[in-house]
Amino acid sequence: MASIYEFGSRVRIRFLSKVALIFLLLVFTQAGCSTLKKPSIGVLLPAKCNTPDGMTLDAEGNIYLTCPNTNNDKYPACIMKIKPDNGLEEFLVFPIHPETRKACPLGIDIGPDGNLYVADNQSLAGAVNKSRLLRFEVRSGRPAKFDVLVTGMNQANAVVCRPDGVYVTETSITGDVKPMPSGVYRFRYSEFREAKPLEVEPGGKDEHLVATIYTDNPDWPVGANGLAFDSQGNMYVGNFGRAAIVRFTFNKDGKVASQKVLVRGHGIKSTDGMKFDPKTNAVYVADFVGNAVHKVDVETGAVTTIAKDARNSGGIDGMLDMPSEVCLRDGRLYISNIDLPLAGNEFDEPHTISVVELDD
Repeated sequence: MASIYEFGSRVRIRFLSKVALIFLLLVFTQAGCSTLKKPSIGVLLPAKCNTPDGMTLDAEGNIYLTCPNTNNDKYPACIMKIKPDNGLEEFLVFPIHPETRKACPLGIDIGPDGNLYVADNQSLAGAVNKSRLLRFEVRSGRPAKFDVLVTGMNQANAVVCRPDGVYVTETSITGDVKPMPSGVYRFRYSEFREAKPLEVEPGGKDEHLVATIYTDNPDWPVGANGLAFDSQGNMYVGNFGRAAIVRFTFNKDGKVASQKVLVRGHGIKSTDGMKFDPKTNAVYVADFVGNAVHKVDVETGAVTTIAKDARNSGGIDGMLDMPSEVCLRDGRLYISNIDLPLAGNEFDEPHTISVVELDD
């Protein structure tokens, strides 16, 4: 009898333990969901801004937004300005490539000189090793002239201007090698010549290539994408296809001293555009594949999902619609919904910049 009683007790304990575990999982799951933010429409974009992507913030509180308009190329690629009151105005129509007759602006940043530096990713036009870096001189808030600074990149993507130069992610150095190499270029300001652009040597042999990563995802052969720097000058590169963020440190000579995966996965499905926030010591990252945005602590790698919506949401009421970039302004996270027709998503209206109120 004793053995039967003990067996029955063990069964009851195991049953109660399973019930308790299920209860705790439900509690934590619900708590996690309750922390998600609900995005709203920050900016409703017109049809001529149907593929919003890169963003950067100027000293006056304006957000510059690139629109390659590959979703509907009836409209030319452009750069828009989102004013502090969320009003929208056209800054410029992007100059086309002389050979492809296309323009594909993605990453954008403001240099120490106050001018805009923009990546023109010509792979979106089907061209190989034709991507460019352009500089637009800004005078009194308006474009004055532009210069082509660098040519010959394959898939120029994110742009970050630092005191020591302009950093540009190369999303694929070549697709002929497995795992696929990608990386980051650094171009010194002193190297730029208005009449003679720098010509990048293809195949990963160029001296400006300061960092290299590899991607082995056959479903998403997309490498170095988002790019950010923290307050100490450490560099964070999004390995899109591996759903990872890689941290690089530099020595006093500007060469890479260490390379470490800060985070991979943990709810992140891809790492697209990124911005560092010194207030929270965290990187905010757009998760294109996961249709989400996340906050990643740069010390611990801890991931907090800020917002997430079902794929093919249609962008209704500001829902995320394949986000590709983020931008911080006045305690709000602005999110560009590039809405590319990939992975079951349909390109549709409305075209939006979502916004999330942050607690930090």
